[in-house]
Amino acid sequence: MTSHAAENLPGRPCSIAAALLVVGEKWALLAVRELLYGNHRFERIVQNTGAPRDRLTARLRALEEAGVIERRPYQERPLRYEYHLTEAGRELVPVTQALLSWGDRWLLPEPPVTLDHAPAGHHPHPLDPAWTCRTCGEEATGPDLTLRVNSPGWDRHGPVVE
Repeated sequence: MTSHAAENLPGRPCSIAAALLVVGEKWALLAVRELLYGNHRFERIVQNTGAPRDRLTARLRALEEAGVIERRPYQERPLRYEYHLTEAGRELVPVTQALLSWGDRWLLPEPPVTLDHAPAGHHPHPLDPAWTCRTCGEEATGPDLTLRVNSPGWDRHGPVVE
């Protein structure tokens, strides 16, 4: 799944900017949230996001075109669809978890929802997410991270002037 629009973004070549073309609009990410919460039908997504119907329709169509969601028929007459996350959509879980954690910490006095973690054979407990490096198994924190720029003609400060 590549987007020609993402290849022609102004400014620094950036995967964040490319991702924001797909999920950077509020209604798109809130629709993904609802699918992660198990709400697959349009009416429920409209109700739970508060999105205008026409805007939500456009966002769902764009998410489908980008390969983030897929429509599945659930009724023949009249033909009606529900929405499900694809593999690409399910990989947005850490993004939504990060936004949830950040919003709980910095924006709201009480968390409106709590994610519980219940691995097989264990009792559920509140999720305390961490970013872990798969190579070394260590938690990745700000001081441990460095930026390597892979785009020709750019460094960490911007375009290279010769």
